[in-house]
Amino acid sequence: MTTELDPRLLSLLVCPVTKGPLTYDRETQELISPRAKLAFPIRDGIPIMLPEEARQLDA
Repeated sequence: MTTELDPRLLSLLVCPVTKGPLTYDRETQELISPRAKLAFPIRDGIPIMLPEEARQLDA
């Protein structure tokens, strides 16, 4: 089951590492930080914005 992320919430969130913008990946339920190359999980509709919880993206 996928839950939609509120677009207003996405517009307020930034990457905790780079302070840069995030993109929402509906399929994986993650917020992607292209500059940090991290994917932050969304669990039960709540973004987990902790760097230690993020998945490293391949370059």
